[in-house]
Amino acid sequence: MTVPAEQLQEFLLQQFPQGDRFGTLLRSGDGWAEMSLEVGDEHLRPGGTVSGPTLMALADVALYAALLSRIGLVPLAVTNNLNINFLSKPVAGQPIIAYARMLRVGRTLGVGEVYLHSSGKEDPVAHATMTYSIPSR
Repeated sequence: MTVPAEQLQEFLLQQFPQGDRFGTLLRSGDGWAEMSLEVGDEHLRPGGTVSGPTLMALADVALYAALLSRIGLVPLAVTNNLNINFLSKPVAGQPIIAYARMLRVGRTLGVGEVYLHSSGKEDPVAHATMTYSIPSR
């Protein structure tokens, strides 16, 4: 089952009343998603860099979208584990782009990874791996 990107974006907006604070879905397909976050002052930490919690939230929502694109719109799929490596300082004035893909989706667990980039930069600023718990249907 592949959920169309437009339907997935609408679902994310309905389920997360915080809206685009977590990013905007750009594209998605069967088990993958690409999201963008426009960085604002609320995303910065002292020193003018994008905060770790901001990057973690974007990674989490992006992989959630990738998972739902594969299993359907299951609101109660939840993050079971999140590991993130911060690789370099993001460019504060540029959007952060998240490329998420599922590595394995089973009956009760989904595992995936996310690469985060400052827009226009080739090297990632962070890499995250996550496991999601999928509720029984």
